[in-house]
Amino acid sequence: MQKLTLDIKPKEGFGELNFGDHTDKVISILGEAEELESIEDDDEFNTTILNYWEHGFSVFFEGVEKSVLSCFETDAPESTLYGKRVFDLDEEQIITLMEEQGYEVAETEEEGNRERRISYDDALIDFFFHEGELLAVNWGVLVNEQGEIEEF
Repeated sequence: MQKLTLDIKPKEGFGELNFGDHTDKVISILGEAEELESIEDDDEFNTTILNYWEHGFSVFFEGVEKSVLSCFETDAPESTLYGKRVFDLDEEQIITLMEEQGYEVAETEEEGNRERRISYDDALIDFFFHEGELLAVNWGVLVNEQGEIEEF
């Protein structure tokens, strides 16, 4: 695996990988995934997930006609967001950081087991917390059946 810069870029990608990239580019940079998952829904819209557990992230591909990079999820402690190590920040600091970038909280959801999700629809990014500690960040773009990124 080449060295991937763990820089979370909402609406763009993750380090050197960009939304819309094809599987072969991702594998050329990251190498073979430790686990591969495939999900098909009723509309034959396929989602393929490449899990790189050792490195702390997963890469999602979506599309019917062609499959493109559509989403990332990470729990890698060294991941950065707008120049800050995101896993070193608490919930308030993340909200402030996102506000500084022009994003507003769209939804906050409490789970029964002291888990909390904060979502930003305008950035298509979710932050998952457990007892106030950031567990994971998930961000992506919308992809149509042709494998094209939708404007949002």
